[in-house]
Amino acid sequence: MAELYDLVIIGAGPAGLTAAIYAQRSQLKTLVLEKLSPGGQILLSAKIENYPGFSEAIPAQKLVEQMQKQAENLGMNLKLEEVKNISQQDGKKIVRTFAEKQYEALAIIIATGTRPGRLGVEGEEKLIGQGVSYCAICDAPFFKNKIVAVVGGGSTALEEGLYLAKFASKVYFVHRRGMFRGEKILAKRVTKNPKIEIVWSSIVEEICGAEKVDKIKIKNLKTEKTSDLACSGIFIFAGSNPNTEFLKDFIELDNQGFIKTDERLEANIKGIFACGDVRNNLLKQIIVACGEGALATHIAEAYVNKIKGIEYK
Repeated sequence: MAELYDLVIIGAGPAGLTAAIYAQRSQLKTLVLEKLSPGGQILLSAKIENYPGFSEAIPAQKLVEQMQKQAENLGMNLKLEEVKNISQQDGKKIVRTFAEKQYEALAIIIATGTRPGRLGVEGEEKLIGQGVSYCAICDAPFFKNKIVAVVGGGSTALEEGLYLAKFASKVYFVHRRGMFRGEKILAKRVTKNPKIEIVWSSIVEEICGAEKVDKIKIKNLKTEKTSDLACSGIFIFAGSNPNTEFLKDFIELDNQGFIKTDERLEANIKGIFACGDVRNNLLKQIIVACGEGALATHIAEAYVNKIKGIEYK
């Protein structure tokens, strides 16, 4: 018979770890499942400069380690297992993993985050954190007075490119089309910014550099000609993919695969909550994920107590 938990948290990034901290403090019988290792997408950034409480940039790995240690000191039960699917039976949530394990829970918090869309070109994987970035808000300050490239043409790319222009000496926009897909007002701001140069109808074919990015190879789709573009960093905004494949046909997702929730972070199935980047929220940032992790546990605790018939007066 599967062991019954008050709460199962799926994902151990900032949202999941914060949820775990609050669950342990509430003395809920909790299990945290993480398919790889704690941290999630935060580890794509070398350093974090905008997390409250640190006067200087903190290495992303160190911030994750501190979150994990805090949860472990409170007694977090973490298992490195990837979830295969979730179902319901007799009012309980059934979590099955690829390790052929099964766990039962009264409530579930999903904090599986997202993964950035990749270009899939040579040099990209090797130079992640060494000039290849997927978050301008996270990493722009590290490229002060340097030349960078932005890949993408949607609203996110435009917003982040404008943010980069506050720090970089020059920003190249490499876009495969002849016009931007993002909001017109953002496109207007980008085209008028003196620090930004747009490279239309072009794609990145390779990201080059021995230890850090020093240039990219681009190809013009109209002329078929290739050329080198010198830069110290490349910011890729090729979309964001939520880690929700295991939830298909179980809970309601939007057309991009993000979990739909109400203002209480609850999905369309009672007792299923979501927090952080996997949810269809407005801002994908560590501080938002942590706040939502705390709130999700608070609401999940009330749900669990109601099932158990516990009431606080």
